[in-house]
Formats: sequence, structure tokens, C-alpha cells
Amino acid sequence: MAEAPRIALYVQHLLGIGHLRRAAALARALADAGAEVLVLSGGVKVADVAFGKAQVLQLPPCLAADSVFSALLDESGRVIDSEWKDRRRELLLKETAAFKPQALVIEMYPFGRRQFRFELLPLLYWAQNAGLLVASSVRDILVDKGRDDRVLEAADLVRRYFDLVLVHGDPRLVPFERTFPRAPSIADKLNYTGYVVEKLAVAPVADRSNGDVLVSAGGGAVGGPLFKAALAARRLSTLKERRWRFVAGRNLPAADFAILEEAARIDPGIVVDRFRPDFTDLLAACHVSLSQGGYNTVMELLALRTPSVIIPFAEGQESEQALRAALLAERGALDMLDGEDLDPALLAATLTRRARTGALPVDLDFNGAQHSADIILAALAKKPAAHA
Repeated sequence: MAEAPRIALYVQHLLGIGHLRRAAALARALADAGAEVLVLSGGVKVADVAFGKAQVLQLPPCLAADSVFSALLDESGRVIDSEWKDRRRELLLKETAAFKPQALVIEMYPFGRRQFRFELLPLLYWAQNAGLLVASSVRDILVDKGRDDRVLEAADLVRRYFDLVLVHGDPRLVPFERTFPRAPSIADKLNYTGYVVEKLAVAPVADRSNGDVLVSAGGGAVGGPLFKAALAARRLSTLKERRWRFVAGRNLPAADFAILEEAARIDPGIVVDRFRPDFTDLLAACHVSLSQGGYNTVMELLALRTPSVIIPFAEGQESEQALRAALLAERGALDMLDGEDLDPALLAATLTRRARTGALPVDLDFNGAQHSADIILAALAKKPAAHA
């Protein structure tokens, strides 16, 4: 019997948990396809993210200080320094080498996570010398930082170190060159995988007439404004006789969570959950969903054909959620509203209209995790054995 391929997968989430959930889905798909997988996770540990049969190495965790990524903090809230970086780099290289992988998958880099060059460049150099297959795992839309030099740098790193770029999207919605203009220069390495969606244990619900108004914001770290807007809209909404369920997210700041708890204490029609392990079931059955435009939530909404209104997170230079939501809104798949100076009456009316019209189906590929695993394993089968 042939030995199972060994694949290391690096992921660093900083603010939300979307990167980690996408990496976990890919790790599960690879493990289910027969690979031995080691996930190298550099963010704060998140409960209830399932990695299946994959192993997980928790690196010393790092997180963003705020929504504009002004600094990187360790788990004690201190700004990371050169000593911290040295310790983590040494551990990452040591444990990756001990695993003896034949392939290395790096989530986002070199298209993002540039702050982690201190460990990723040495890791890539080691992988190249060891003869590993190296792949970048990247979402469909990048954040436009207005830096042509960074775009050129990323393309150069792909040509130098990477065998594959797995774009977790569908060019029928948005081609990669829309937000990465140097894509033609790495076209021989690009592979569209389709969108990575959690394996859905539930099917779309035909009758949502008795469902909740479901309000969510992913991990919740920047969800406060959306929740406040929803509370204001509820008072004006024709849907106010329904139950409004707020799923706050584990990372919603305590002050914002207290506002939701107080609203629920006053109004019996409001239910507040910090976290729901059955969140997908809630999406499948709700009357209408109001959420931010995170990759994972949006793809689940589309796959479940859930009527939805999106208020994208767009602080600082964040443009990714807004662009994806706008493209989908053009197709009638959802409604998008600008979070700045949002009129509660407009939000209330939009929720009512979307609940009434439902969600138009979109013809997109939602099998991204499985396709990614197939692409990696097929490329690995053609590559000479690594000598890690």
C-alpha cells in the first residue's frame, strides 16, 4: 500500500475567523482524500472549528490590535517583538521539518499576510530546498491597498517559490485579475477551485414563513455597528412581530454584547446567542438574514438560497466584502447596503423586500474544498518525491 501523502497547511487569522474556517475545510478535504495533514495555525485558538482527521499545531498565537491592523499582539496583548518572532519562526521550521511533508500550502501569502515574512520566507526557502510542492491558497477577491509595488512583489514571489495558486472562487463571478492585475504573469500557476463552502448537513428550506430574522457578524470582532443598526431597524420594521435572533460571535466586544443583552431583556422578541454550533441550520431555516459580507457566510447563504441583506465590513481600506456583495447584488442574489450613515428605515424596508422576493439562485461552483484537494494531490502525484 502506497504511503499517504503528507501535507502541511499554514494559516494565520488575525481579526475574523474566515481564514481559519476556510483552511479547516481544505484540511478536512485533503484528509478525507487520504492525505496526512498538519495544520500550522498562527491565530488565537477558536473552539468549534473542525479539522476532521487533520493534526493541528498551535503556534504562539498572534492577533490584530484593531480593525485597521495597526499592530500585531501576542496572546497577552503585548506588541510582538523580534524575540517573539524568532521563537515562533524556530518552532514553525522545526515542527514542519519533523512532519516531513511532501507539500506545503500557505493560506493568503504572498497575496496577504505580508507582516509574517519573518517566518514565511524562511519556510518557503526551506520548502524549495527540500523539493516540496508549494501552493498558495487565496480567496477570490483581494483587498486593494493601492500599492503597485506590493502587487509586483507578490507576483515575483509566486514565480520564485510556488507551484500552484489555488484561487477559491469562480471566474464567472469575479476573475482574479479584477483585484490582482498581475494575474496574467502567473497564469500558468493559477487554478480556480470554486468557492469553499462548509459541507452542508442541511438542505435549503422551501418554506421560511415561520423563520426568524437572523442577524450575525461572523466572529463578531467588528460587528457592533451592524447589531446597533439592526436594533434600530427592528423598531421600524414590518417584521418586528417576528423573533429576531442575534448571533453575536465569540469576538464581539463585551460592551457591544451588553447592548444586545439589554435589548433582549426589554424585548421578548429578541434572542441573543454568543455562538451557535448549529449556525448553518439557522441560516437554512431563517425568514431573512442580515449579516456582514464575510466570504464563508456569503457562500453558505448562496448555497442555502437564504434571502439575505449584506452590510459589508469596509473600515480602513477593506474593499473585499463590498465588491463581492455588489457583484452578487447585481445578479439579484442578495441586497447590499452601505454601513456608513445607514438609515434604519431603509434597512427595515430592505429586509422586508428581500424576505418577500427570496434569493435568486446563482450558477457558481461551491465545491472548492474538494477541487482544491484534487488539484493538490494530482500535482503531487506528478512531482518527484521530496527529500525533506
